[in-house]
Formats: sequence, structure tokens, C-alpha cells
Amino acid sequence: MENIEKYNIHLDVAYGALEIIDLPSIVDSVTEKWFNQTLTKVNDSVVRLGIVEGEFHWHKHDDDDEFFFVVSGHLIIELEDRKIELLPNQGVTIPKGVMHRPVAPEKTIMLMVETASIKPTGD
Repeated sequence: MENIEKYNIHLDVAYGALEIIDLPSIVDSVTEKWFNQTLTKVNDSVVRLGIVEGEFHWHKHDDDDEFFFVVSGHLIIELEDRKIELLPNQGVTIPKGVMHRPVAPEKTIMLMVETASIKPTGD
């Protein structure tokens, strides 16, 4: 597995219920190429913000599905047998157990919805 320390992943919940989440102000404050912040918890799931550019490593989640939604930019999710390309306002669910690798050829802003217990770097 690649060195995962290059990813800036924050698992703390940044916003509680009834708090306004202002994506542009968060995006403007981030300078890292791979930034992931848990925004809020909804029941047993979380909504995470990804501000990414470059390649993540190959991984899977044995027990959890993962939803990706592109706000801006371009995200390619490589699978073992094909690639899924997402443009702004497009999303896809990656089923549990499926090996995948997100790749952002340009700065990309995305939202992810997954269980709160998921390990973002994979199992």
C-alpha cells in the first residue's frame, strides 16, 4: 500500500445539526492536494467533503458502500475492469467489497456519503 500520510483526512464531525455548512469558505481555506473533512453526521452515516487532486491508492471497504458526488472538477473512479468518470453534478455508489481507486486529474470538490465507522483509506 502506498504512503497514506500524504492524505489530510479529518474524521471529526465539523458541523452539528442546524449548523450551516458553507462549502466555498471551506474550499477557499484548503491548500492541500488531498483533503477530506467529515462535515456532519446523519443517523449512522456521515457526509464528507473531499478536495482532491491526484491519485488515491487502490482499496476496498469490506462492509460498507460508498457514495461519491462531484460538485466541481472531474473524478475518475478506477475499478479492476473499467473506469467511471464523474463530472459536476454526477454521482455513483461503489458497493462494498469492490476494489477502487479515485483519481482527480484536476482540482475536484466532491461529497461522499458513507457509514460513520468506515475507514476512508480502506480495509
